[in-house]
Amino acid sequence: MDRIRLVNSTRQLDSGQLYSGMIRLHVLHHAAKEEIFGLGIIEELARHGYKLSPGTLYPILHGLEHEGLLRCYERCLAGKIRRMYRATAVGQRVLMAAKEKVRELFGELFEDETRTHLAGTRRRVAKVQARKLAIAKRC
Repeated sequence: MDRIRLVNSTRQLDSGQLYSGMIRLHVLHHAAKEEIFGLGIIEELARHGYKLSPGTLYPILHGLEHEGLLRCYERCLAGKIRRMYRATAVGQRVLMAAKEKVRELFGELFEDETRTHLAGTRRRVAKVQARKLAIAKRC
């Protein structure tokens, strides 16, 4: 994964620490929808800008399995034995709770931008309405 250093005057924070929770949620989300395997989820995460190596992903998968959020089993696909993962019932409940927290955080993160965007939209609409009114008065 690309690592970005966020520098504070007294310490450095590796952005990987911030993204690891998002990656875990992303993995759990896909494992709740369908069975997943390592390379497949690496490719899916890459579509969203996360560049993970197997050496980064597999400890995440094993950790989620150890926590009881994923279960692992072997399946033969295209002549290869693959370790497949699915979300457990506990994993699905944790995901549902996390989605509520993400929804709340998303609202907070973007509320100022949304408010600014809406105010700008209202101003543009008011200008258009004023122009239409001015044109109507001239006619």
